[in-house]
Amino acid sequence: MLEIIDLWKIYKTRSIEYPALRGVNLRLERGEFLAVVGPSGSGKTTLLNLIGALDVPTRGEIILDGVSYGSVGKGGLVELRRNKIGFIFQTYNLLSQLTSLENVELPLIAQGVSPRVRRERAMKLLERLGLAEKADKKPWELSGGEQQRVAIARALINNPSLILADEPTGNLDSKNAVAVAALLREVNEVDNKTIVLVTHNMEVARYAERIVYLKDGTIEKEEVVGK
Repeated sequence: MLEIIDLWKIYKTRSIEYPALRGVNLRLERGEFLAVVGPSGSGKTTLLNLIGALDVPTRGEIILDGVSYGSVGKGGLVELRRNKIGFIFQTYNLLSQLTSLENVELPLIAQGVSPRVRRERAMKLLERLGLAEKADKKPWELSGGEQQRVAIARALINNPSLILADEPTGNLDSKNAVAVAALLREVNEVDNKTIVLVTHNMEVARYAERIVYLKDGTIEKEEVVGK
């Protein structure tokens, strides 16, 4: 489903080169839940950005659902992000002027989905995540945990093959962090979504089936947690 082959990312300045990733190899099957952990500067977010087609590798290959990122060009990568990948961020990235319902609808607007259909789909997701009564609330009227659940609904609205979560519990207290981790586990199990979760929180990481430990841009070890 997702294959990463000899992936390198080297950042360059005038005087130095900094290898953020050094030959990473990784394979995920459809419906797998993977956590990526490691200290700051280990390459976690760089790896996630490359998988999400938000950046391009210095060398190496990423293949999602049989499509190599290097073969599709910029327009193809935009389509890939739009149709195949859902993103969840630490800072939620909700638009403050929009309601919860409108924030969840946003990805469908780019696809040309009619207002009636996208509202129905967005409302169903909010209901599923226990946010039906918050549909007309703006982000600033929600708690951190509620905002992150809205962000998860937005990530699911396009029915993506792959969900990428970058420190999704980083701004939450321990109770809400565990609740969000459990919700991601539910999405993985019930919807058979493939999830790559980057986190510093080992309690959250253990909601995944497998943990990859990054250090200095390489995979130091892997641990199978199991469902």
